[in-house]
Amino acid sequence: MEVYYKYSEHLKQKHGVKTYKLPLNLPLTCPNRDGLLGEEGCYYCGEKAAGFESKPDDSIRQQLTELKDHIGQRYNAEKFIAYLQNFTTTYLPLPKLKEYLQKALQVEDIVEITLSTRPDCLNEKYLEGIKKAVHSRDESISLTVELGLQTVNYHTLKRANRGHTLAQFIDAVKIAQEFDFEVGAHLILNLPGDNREDVRENARILSALKLDTVKLHALYLREGTEFGAQYEAGKLEIISLEEYKDRVIEFLQLLDPEIAVQRLLGRAPREGSLFVNWGRDNRQIHQEIVAEMEKRKVQQGEKFDYLGGRCLQKFSS
Repeated sequence: MEVYYKYSEHLKQKHGVKTYKLPLNLPLTCPNRDGLLGEEGCYYCGEKAAGFESKPDDSIRQQLTELKDHIGQRYNAEKFIAYLQNFTTTYLPLPKLKEYLQKALQVEDIVEITLSTRPDCLNEKYLEGIKKAVHSRDESISLTVELGLQTVNYHTLKRANRGHTLAQFIDAVKIAQEFDFEVGAHLILNLPGDNREDVRENARILSALKLDTVKLHALYLREGTEFGAQYEAGKLEIISLEEYKDRVIEFLQLLDPEIAVQRLLGRAPREGSLFVNWGRDNRQIHQEIVAEMEKRKVQQGEKFDYLGGRCLQKFSS
């Protein structure tokens, strides 16, 4: 028995065959970098943001075609997701994003578009425009937004210089669901200032909002970032690997079992990094978390009993 609901299984149920993401990088920025909200960016975010897999100067079709050929052959994938991943993919004029999407849809076997973005960069008009642009070409294409929440703790959001609030995240989720987008969230379970109760509340909030997926990250520190400078100066401490594992397990126990988990921690290039995954391979840490859950005989959702008027359970026969 699986100890958590894997994203790969979610995609197979959704699309009928093995489906993989193709990470697409575009020449984008972020309102927390271009001066609208700030210029420093989030205090953990490097110059390349999340875009390590592809080069933004390649054409969209070239990126997708090369990745499709490589991943399809390596993993026997049959269908693919065009994953616009770097910086804030909805922080640009809607006509320009539509242009990018139309180019992505020219690649064969693309069955889904996933946009990674900030909670404060979505609204009804924008999502309606995306949906019309995609479905005017192919109504069978699934649409997903992945929102960078990172934590529900507003003190920690401020400390990390995120520039958005929990309320904006909730608003973005509701809008996306209104237009039938699947919704995912990204969380960092070891941000400075967060504790176990924040981890628990992360699980509760995502479950209450009925998200579709979640992607977990462990904080990594890049050279040239504010958190990196604090770490080098001895002003920022990272929790132990064992504590991180325990946080992941507790998070999963509280998480709605119908929310698919994309990953238990991420990865980052060693070059230019000050701290990445306690110096360990992310796959090995993943295996250790799963093994520990099996050892404890725990699984995702076994503590998902806190919604729907929990106190009224007292009167149930």
